[in-house]
Amino acid sequence: MAGERRASGGCLCGGVRYHVNGTLNGVTACHCSQCARTTGHYFASTNCAMEDFALESEETLRWYRSSEDAERGFCSRCGSNLFWRKVGGKVMSITAGTLDRPTGLRMKYHIFCESKSDYYDLTDGLTQYREFSGLGE
Repeated sequence: MAGERRASGGCLCGGVRYHVNGTLNGVTACHCSQCARTTGHYFASTNCAMEDFALESEETLRWYRSSEDAERGFCSRCGSNLFWRKVGGKVMSITAGTLDRPTGLRMKYHIFCESKSDYYDLTDGLTQYREFSGLGE
């Protein structure tokens, strides 16, 4: 369950560590082709207000401009895919698997289902959106 709390996480090698003071939203599964290319499957992420997000260690953090208006943060040493943010946006998306456990979060819905790969089905009963325009506003 999302709520006011401190959460933390980081990459596999420890070069990037972060924490969140504030609300973490439920996990969204993005099935767009860019997320599939950067993660190897779909991008399962939570998000928070940018002002609630802080980096504790960013020694190996690099940002890749994946489109005109979005960036993806990753660790240059271990390759962990960590963040997605809209350029100039007010929200930080955080790869759910990089959070320290237990997270207390649950999957909320699927987005960009029209773009999902053909090797899997979505059978969890959660809401599925063909596209999505509200992420990272």
